[in-house]
Amino acid sequence: MNKKLEKILVITLDFLTINFAWLIYYQLRVSSGWFELLSMPEFYLPMFVIYFYWLVIFTFVGMYRTWFAASRFDELSTLFKASFVGIFILFFLIFIDDYIHGVGSTTRILIFIYWGLFLFLVGLGRLLVRSLQRNLLIKGFGRKNALIVGFNEKAKEVFNQLKQHRALGLDVIGFINTNNSNEVFEYSNIKSIGTINNLQDVIDAQNAKEIIIALEKEDRDELVEIIAKCENKNVGLKIVPDLYEILSGQARTSQIYGIPLIDIMPQLMPEWEKKLKRLLDIFVSLTILFITLPITLITSVLIKIDSEGKIFFTQERCGINGKIFKMIKFRSMRKDAEKLTGPVWSQKDDPRITKIGKLIRKVRIDEIPQMINVLKGEMSIVGPRPERPYFVEMLSKEIPYYKRRLKVRPGITGWAQVKHKYDESIEDVKIKLRYDLFYIENMSLRMDFKILFRTVFIVLLGKGHYE
Repeated sequence: MNKKLEKILVITLDFLTINFAWLIYYQLRVSSGWFELLSMPEFYLPMFVIYFYWLVIFTFVGMYRTWFAASRFDELSTLFKASFVGIFILFFLIFIDDYIHGVGSTTRILIFIYWGLFLFLVGLGRLLVRSLQRNLLIKGFGRKNALIVGFNEKAKEVFNQLKQHRALGLDVIGFINTNNSNEVFEYSNIKSIGTINNLQDVIDAQNAKEIIIALEKEDRDELVEIIAKCENKNVGLKIVPDLYEILSGQARTSQIYGIPLIDIMPQLMPEWEKKLKRLLDIFVSLTILFITLPITLITSVLIKIDSEGKIFFTQERCGINGKIFKMIKFRSMRKDAEKLTGPVWSQKDDPRITKIGKLIRKVRIDEIPQMINVLKGEMSIVGPRPERPYFVEMLSKEIPYYKRRLKVRPGITGWAQVKHKYDESIEDVKIKLRYDLFYIENMSLRMDFKILFRTVFIVLLGKGHYE
């Protein structure tokens, strides 16, 4: 099913079922005569307020993400957890309101009746949509091509399960040889169609969307290379773990009809944290732009007086998923600073920096215009610093996993900036990459706040570096 159509269908059904649950609840409360009424309650306004309340909660917990062959039980489980939190908040608010107005506990009891109606109707709507999608997948609509890396008993077992359970929506179109030979293998009319060396070309040629890695122990050295080759491809990565890894608890697995699979590079943050992080970005950037408006005006005048050139400096940087955007800064270098040298890293005590540039860099004023990039969604307040496309391509050839940084929205400040100094050599970049990867693998709002506090401390002491 088309992603846009799926989202419209799910939101429409949620709108109908949530409001229908309210309608039945209202009729039970008002028209049944079972409950005492002090006054006639409103119908339409509370209905729409409640709907938008649930819409916000569902959005934050990720219930409007694209669904592909996922478990319907997991869908209902997520609905139960989201509605439990939502009902708890409503119960608490009603308790406070009843306490203030000296009303009994009848209203609080009614909320559990509403919860039962809500769960049944919204759950039924969700099941209808997901069952429709499942049937479409079985009939051949919206299926995805999959490649299995490896040709062994584990690979054949996964292939058999995928072929047997069409509801998973994956069609294995070929095997990938791990020995990088041109020898062609075949199993159940499916051939080996490439090697690890040309994996990227095979993914593009076959429009593969899922890569399942089934390696033997002696082939595990190839794993890093496989992951690196899939880094910038829009594919899901799963690996068949060893039995020891499962039993020892080292592997957190998902299941494909009994076949355990480890998700490689899964979702970095829960959906609700992503949404809250974005809201915080908007709030903080707007606040900083407003508070620093006088500083912005004074800095603009001083830059114009100090040296020839524009007030603002824009430079192409790589954003999330490698998307190019123009990062905005106050100009701190002389005009055409890289005209003769080409792209080079900035250095401590860089001779290209103007007198005013040294001052605004020291107190980080040059970063203020980047709040506009944050508002536009090109950057975040916290994240790996965005690098120029030239350096991204150069560094990704020398450093494995470098493009892993592009999986998240770049930031104005980051863990690498509060832990390390200037990028003056490739070794500095490698050290900073370790910090960036640590941040990416441990992303959380708690981590963001920790980095922000450290950033404030560093700015006050005039230490650290932001390219």
